[in-house]
Parts: sequence; structure tokens; C-alpha cells
Amino acid sequence: MQKLSIHLFSAILLIFFSSQAFAQLPDFTGIVERAKDSVVNISTSKKIKTGSLKKHLEMPELPEGSPFGELFKKFFDHDGGFGFKDRDTSSLGSGFIISKDGYVLTNHHVIEGADEVIVRLTNREEHEARVIGSDKDSDIALLKIEGENFPTLTFGDSNVLKVGEWVLAIGSPFGFDHTVTAGIVSAKGRSLPSDNYVPFIQTDVAINPGNSGGPLFNMNGEVIGINSQIYSRSGGFMGLSFAIPIEMAVDVAEQIKNTGKVSRGWLGVLIQEVTGELADSFGMTNPHGALIAKVLDDSPAQKAGLQVGDVIVEFNGKKVTRSSSLPPIVGRTPVNENAKVTLIRNRSRMTLNVKIAQLPEDITQAKAEPEVKQEENKTTLGMVVKKLDKAMQRELKVDAGVLVEQVDEDSPAKMAGIRKGDVISMLDNHSINSVDEFEDIAARLKSGKSVAILIQRSNGPVFLAIKP
Repeated sequence: MQKLSIHLFSAILLIFFSSQAFAQLPDFTGIVERAKDSVVNISTSKKIKTGSLKKHLEMPELPEGSPFGELFKKFFDHDGGFGFKDRDTSSLGSGFIISKDGYVLTNHHVIEGADEVIVRLTNREEHEARVIGSDKDSDIALLKIEGENFPTLTFGDSNVLKVGEWVLAIGSPFGFDHTVTAGIVSAKGRSLPSDNYVPFIQTDVAINPGNSGGPLFNMNGEVIGINSQIYSRSGGFMGLSFAIPIEMAVDVAEQIKNTGKVSRGWLGVLIQEVTGELADSFGMTNPHGALIAKVLDDSPAQKAGLQVGDVIVEFNGKKVTRSSSLPPIVGRTPVNENAKVTLIRNRSRMTLNVKIAQLPEDITQAKAEPEVKQEENKTTLGMVVKKLDKAMQRELKVDAGVLVEQVDEDSPAKMAGIRKGDVISMLDNHSINSVDEFEDIAARLKSGKSVAILIQRSNGPVFLAIKP
């Protein structure tokens, strides 16, 4: 009897804890029911012109009355059966309706180059969509379908998202309409190599080809992102998916709708990450911010007095935690607006006012990543330097500096990643104009303390940290 009571008590406890665990799992049914009618399937078609053989070959000269004459004539004069025909290609994606009069948001890559875009609703109703405009840099496209009283979605605030929070996606992976997947926010403000101006939301929501352009929801049923990319070695889902924050998507869509193009703010600097050693050399307690490796000529940054070696830590009151977080903030700043840039210069904190300009079309990269330490990299710091000749100045587009001729093994220079052929233009926040100047500054450096050294290479400037 006692043994039976113990088993019964254990069973009750198991049921209790199971029900408690079950009660803590999220219920997505309400979100799906409210949102499904606003999520659409997008299919596109595009004609690929393959040309014909007559573009590559010439009709041979044949004797009059030759039995092959008609055959060759047909071969060169017609595509049907003999030459190449134009062929149709199609692709699938997702999107969602953002206004009752039929505006639809999706990804640029979903509709890029399409001759025809078809939007299909949950009731199987199909509409031919008009592409209002699209923006490759943000991967956002705005479509329009004819009609009225379409169901719409509510927008949330991606800024208040927390890592670990549940999120839900609806889309058409591999053409399976209105597939629902869920997961959590894995990270925020992710920068991808090809997308400087988008601070992606990273999730582990299952996203596959066809999900692109579909909405990402929070637990309130609000859209907080547009599913855009996955990281995959197989072409399928591997637990890393990326969504564009809804605030950025809406801003781009409004610009497309109102002006037909997208304007982005431009500061005019090349930046790199602040490492722990570099932070120490700049007198910073911890590494953060965006280190200016180059200030572009006639740029807003140059006009405002920003300098190489400055570390931008705030932009218009927003903290710059990593170098990758600066371009999206600058990009969303209205053109011709004055912005406050807080920076660290010579171990002191200061704020400058910068009038933001429009991003030039031929400038797509605002980042200078340090190269991996490699190859061969003498004075006091373990390297030999010489005067920079005019040819090298022209090649690297620098006015001053010294050329590294030799780097000793196991030297501070070697450990810092300096190598033969580098041009040193700044050391410990001092510009270098001659060999004597370099040696004088190097001789005054304190032993064991990291200092910043600016190197010019063929692929751009980069700061390194060197410890005498």
C-alpha cells in the first residue's frame, strides 16, 4: 500500500511538472490566424534571351541548286527547331501586404530582373503586381496590386527585441504556401560582408528558399523583420537566418513610394574594428567604437575636422559598439542633417558637428578590415625603414610616411603584423613625414605599452597595435 502511494505521488508530480513545462511553451496559433491572410506568395518569370546560331556563324556559300541550300537557309533564318529559342525562368518568394490599397513588401532579390510578378493570396486569388521600385543595398522591394480593403499587418519595434525571445516566420519555402516556422532571436545588429547598411536580426527560425520576403513576427503578432538571407553550405537551412529590421524596410519603402529612389547618409570615412590592444593604445578601458583609418577628400567628415586615428563612439546619441554598427546609423540619417559625432582623440573625449551628405553611387564600401598577420614583417621596433619615393606616394595616394624595407623575426613589428612594403604614416597619434621623425617618436615610446601604428597598403589603410 505504501509502495503504491509512493508511485501515485511520483506520477502526480510528473504530471504537474509536465503541465508546468507545457504551459511555458509559446502558443502561436492566434498569431497565425490573424496574420495568414496578409502574407502572400510571390512568383516571377523572366525571359532569358539565348540568341541564335546566326549570331555566331555565317551562311556558307553553296553552289546554286545544292540540296543543302534549303536546309542551311532554314537553319540560319529561323530559330524554330534549328537555332536557340528564348526560354522562361521562374522563381518563388514571399511577401506581405502593408496597406489596404494593395502595397506589398518583399525582397529585392525576389523580383530582380523579373518580366512578370504574380502575387497569390490565401484564397488562391492571383494579382499581377507592378514593381513600384526596389533597392539592392537594403534588399527591399515595393510592389502594388490593384484592389481595396486588403488585410494588413501591424508593425512592431525591432529595437526592443531581446536575444532569446521567441519569433515566428510565415512564408512559402520551396513553394509550400503559408508555411509557419518558429525559433528565437540569436543575435541583433549583425553585419554581413555584402551588406554594410543593414543591421540584421539573426534567428534560428527555419528559413529556406522561398521564405525570402516573408514577415518575421514577435509574440504580439507584430512584424519586426523581413526574412532575407540564410547561411548555408548545402543550400538549405542550417540554423542561421537573417531578417531585415522592419523600421529600415518601411523607411526604404516610403522613400521608394514618395521619390522613386533611396537616399542614404554619408560620412566619408574608412573604418575598422577596435581591438583590445588598439583600445589600450587609445586609453580606452574596453574595445568599442569605429576607428577611422582614412578620411575621404571633400567628405562631410573632412569638412567637420574628423581625423585619422579618431575612434567614433557615438553618433547622434546612439552608441557605436562595433565598427559594423556605424554604417547603418549613418545611412539612415537624413541627407543635409547636422549630426553630433562623439569620438576619442588623443585619449580625450570630444563631440563634433557633421553635416551629412548623400552617399555617392560609386562608394559602396565604408569599412577597412585589418589583414591577417602574415608574411615578413628594423629601428627600435625591429624594422628598417626608408624614405618614401614619389612613385610609391602616387601608387598608395599618400603624401607622407616611411617605407618598411625589412622586418626582424620575433620583433615587436613582426608580432604586430607589419611586413616589408608597408608604408607607416602615423605612430602613436603622430604623423610621420621622415625617417628621422619616425625614429625619434619610436625612441620615446614606453616599453610594454601598446601604441597604434597606421599602415598604408595597396588595399587601403589599417591600424595595428605595436608593443615596444
